[in-house]
Amino acid sequence: MDNNQFLLKKIDKIAFFGDAEVKEGSEVYQAAYKGARLLAKKGYTIVNGGGPGVMEAATRGAEEVGGETITVTFEAHDAPGFEGLDAVNRADKNIKYDNYPDRLKGLLEEADVYLLFKGGTGTLSEFGMVWVMAKIYYGKHKPFILVGDFWRPIAKVITENMFLDEVEMKLLTIVDEVEEAVKLIEEWKEEVSKK
Repeated sequence: MDNNQFLLKKIDKIAFFGDAEVKEGSEVYQAAYKGARLLAKKGYTIVNGGGPGVMEAATRGAEEVGGETITVTFEAHDAPGFEGLDAVNRADKNIKYDNYPDRLKGLLEEADVYLLFKGGTGTLSEFGMVWVMAKIYYGKHKPFILVGDFWRPIAKVITENMFLDEVEMKLLTIVDEVEEAVKLIEEWKEEVSKK
């Protein structure tokens, strides 16, 4: 896996993507909370979509150690299937858009690295978007990390059944534990700082 080809100028902001329905006691919630806490302690800004579940866990983990947090949201007037801004997810800064596609674009622009936890169709759309953006801008792309061993069989099915090239395969980084993701981000940040 050679994900070291990106040419970012900095790694300061980490976006957390994952399910809005996970509860505080769940393994996924706890992983997001722990990851945000660890990264915020190291000075990274934590970015998320402002909803409950993984998003709220990320804000909460960062805020509890005095970290900086940003949410990127949209007013869900005509979107009854969207969870919207969670009242508990109170970040230092909220960036608001008018619709879901613009919100996703804002999330992508706001962060330097993306962490993807277990989720639903929203997480799948985020996964597809960060993966295709990394391929299109390969060499100048923003890296992403799939957090959790459940991603391995998903990646296997995708790679066995879709038309993927060598670059697309290089871009997939899967870790079992969130601590591994934190370690990778620290290594990437050190590499970027040498450029």
